[in-house]
Amino acid sequence: MSHTVITTTTTTTRPSDGVLNLGYTRTIPGLLKIGQILALLVAFLCVHCVRGWPNWYAFQYFEVVVLWFLIALIIFLLMHLFRLQAKMPCINWPLTEFFHYSVGSVLILIASIVASVKAGGVSALVTASVFGFIATFLMVVSLWTSYSLVSQFTLCSAADKAV
Repeated sequence: MSHTVITTTTTTTRPSDGVLNLGYTRTIPGLLKIGQILALLVAFLCVHCVRGWPNWYAFQYFEVVVLWFLIALIIFLLMHLFRLQAKMPCINWPLTEFFHYSVGSVLILIASIVASVKAGGVSALVTASVFGFIATFLMVVSLWTSYSLVSQFTLCSAADKAV
């Protein structure tokens, strides 16, 4: 008696997005990053394009802080879009973003408070401080979501070390 066994293996392949991970822009962290970038860009342009600052040092500080964190957010967004975290595993990316959001939210909040106090009724400067507050709120939300990710990562790492 001969028996024939037929084994069938079914694999499903999903078309990849290629080099870009465009699906990230539809996630909550991706949308938060895009919102932060837009808010910081509007705040920077409002301060940069207005003439006759009532307090030069306050708005120069605001401009530098906003531009610095705008560039950092663009770099983080590009890192996620091009999946560069996997190519640099030596850096703890969730912890890096948590640190970025914690420092950024504090410094942009301080800069926005200073800008709103020193605006002197100039509408572009008031608008810049409002968008600074919006960016601060979005950074705090991102800080909250990245905190839950960092705490899960820490718990998983502690469990892996125990085994």
